[in-house]
Amino acid sequence: MEAEMELMYVFYNENYIVIPFLQYNSSFFRYILQSGTAVWNPCGRFFRIEDSIFSRCMIQLILGNTIHIKIEENTSGSVEIYNFLHRPWFTGNGSVPVKSSAEIPNKTDQINSALSMKKIQRPDDYTCLIESKIPPDHFSAEWQQKLEVELHSRKYSTQTVKAYIFYNRKFCRTVKKGPADILPGDISLFLSILDTVENLSSSSMNLAISALNFFYINVLKKDIIHEHHRPRNDKRLPSVLSYEEVRDLLSTERNPKHRLLLMLAYSSGLRVSEVVKIRREQIDVNRRVIFIRAGKGRKDRYTVLSERAAAFLNEYFNLFAIDEWVFPGVSNKFPISIRTAQRIFEKSLKNAGIYKLASIHSLRHSFATHLLENGTDIKYIQALLGHSSVRTTERYTHVARKDLLKIQSPLDVIINS
Repeated sequence: MEAEMELMYVFYNENYIVIPFLQYNSSFFRYILQSGTAVWNPCGRFFRIEDSIFSRCMIQLILGNTIHIKIEENTSGSVEIYNFLHRPWFTGNGSVPVKSSAEIPNKTDQINSALSMKKIQRPDDYTCLIESKIPPDHFSAEWQQKLEVELHSRKYSTQTVKAYIFYNRKFCRTVKKGPADILPGDISLFLSILDTVENLSSSSMNLAISALNFFYINVLKKDIIHEHHRPRNDKRLPSVLSYEEVRDLLSTERNPKHRLLLMLAYSSGLRVSEVVKIRREQIDVNRRVIFIRAGKGRKDRYTVLSERAAAFLNEYFNLFAIDEWVFPGVSNKFPISIRTAQRIFEKSLKNAGIYKLASIHSLRHSFATHLLENGTDIKYIQALLGHSSVRTTERYTHVARKDLLKIQSPLDVIINS
């Protein structure tokens, strides 16, 4: 008997999660509605749910092993498909075991225990007026505008403005309160969720604290988070690729645009936010330098352009009509996104057979570490990376192998003696 495939779409935009019911499923409809977080639109036949950590966890619990496609707003990468290979209709070629419906975990008990069960009207009884009950945006456009005014009046960078708005909106959405109703205990709860549920790093949590602190002191004129101690920064060493791994990464990438992006990130020590926004006018092929305008901390700097990268750039410019952005997006008016660059690196890393825990930022770490191993003065490396303090650059001394290679392990001494 041919199995019937159930397919759900889950769309994530800035404020809401939308689940359209292309084929009505009464069980899922009941569970989602009973969660207390969803608003049903019978005209458009979709649920709209205010995005929060609780909502995402609840949706994942309700969907269980059902095939669902996750689509993030404005993403340029592939959509994420869950549970396709573990469904009873997948017969495969013998490499994936066939599962019967009885073998699929039943989520009913878990859902029933998680939800407050109550009688629900049939969806046909609902009217379009229900759509007027959309959950409020606790961090309204008015609050956002006030925050933006204070940030721009102090010349904060675009990235900082976006981050501060993001964390303040996320905070209000999580605690389900407007800024004027926030209590000190709400901030403690939010920070606890960032640590225990989202597992954010200390630096990300400190950024969230700074965002909240700025808003409540400069916009609301309240100092309600002064008592919160900031988490100590994690003393993590940077992830570095070897010379061989960098060579394999670049040689296996066949797409010239992607290869050039990875090449510049490594050979010039660029941040991902810098490499995706490079304009043709910033590159001086004759002088072998790249001018970085308004980098982190709104600082300008020059960094090196390798001969090999310069030669590849000339070929690239001859191959593609590049007028402004070196790495244009779908539309030539805008550059590719940071997330697209990250996906390019992740795919190339996999294709090269490199299994290190690394990100595209590891190319910048590798640039600094390799320069240090080759005897470049740390002050020059600091200038090329754009670090305000040499102490930030000094962390690469902990991963450079120049001096470590001179140390012989005691095991080798014992065996060789």
